[in-house]
Amino acid sequence: MKLFNRILFVTCLASTSVFAAQLDPQGLTELSKSKQQIILQWLNFSLEQTQATLGPLPYSNLPIYLHPRYIAFEPVPWGSVRRGDPDGIELHFDRFASFTQLRDDWTLYHEMAHLYLPLLPYSGFWLSEGFATYMQNIIMRDSKVITREQFIQRLSAGLERGRQQTRTKQQPLSELADDMWQQGAQQRVYWSGSAFFIEAELALQQQGQSLTQLIKRYNECCYSSKTTAKKLVTTFDQLSRSAIFSTLYARYTQRTDFPDITREQLILLR
Repeated sequence: MKLFNRILFVTCLASTSVFAAQLDPQGLTELSKSKQQIILQWLNFSLEQTQATLGPLPYSNLPIYLHPRYIAFEPVPWGSVRRGDPDGIELHFDRFASFTQLRDDWTLYHEMAHLYLPLLPYSGFWLSEGFATYMQNIIMRDSKVITREQFIQRLSAGLERGRQQTRTKQQPLSELADDMWQQGAQQRVYWSGSAFFIEAELALQQQGQSLTQLIKRYNECCYSSKTTAKKLVTTFDQLSRSAIFSTLYARYTQRTDFPDITREQLILLR
């Protein structure tokens, strides 16, 4: 088994090249020249900081579908990933927002983080949404958009929201993720997934590794546009030369409770 994993790992490293994605914004012409500059500054900043944390995206071109709004109650009220060839991001944003307001919003970092993992089946969305939710905070911390204390506080508050919603959403996690939107169970699904990656991060740190290093290696060698959650965690185990991810996955995918992550554990995150 060890020999098989080593062969797979070496083959994987040789199989894929990595690109530093270039932005392809679509919808800028609706805006004035001065506003276009603000939007481009925001998009470029977000991409630079995301790639600084997670490494180059596995694309040469990243379409951004822009939808400026006249009325919005927050800088970026909605965003999503458009899976295709290539994948892209759709953003609805306040056309009157300043660069600082847009930069300080978490939405674009979240959607960009999604692009580092393949599309998973609905039952595995707790894994992909948990990754993006955790990583948006890592990217914002690394880029100094938020302080380390704000990073800890945001994770702590999000985990508490997930814990509170688990009181009324007690199905097995993979089953609930499959029906997340109909049940309005985003807080439990997103933050259970975040807890999974926090636990994985802490375990990796004990081995002198980190999740961001692992994701960089994954996108250098093994990225695919679609896979299953089980195959993804198996690949992560092979790259980290551990059983961290499969062990956590076996516990999380069918769990009906909410993980117990303490503030003391959050403080240990590097």
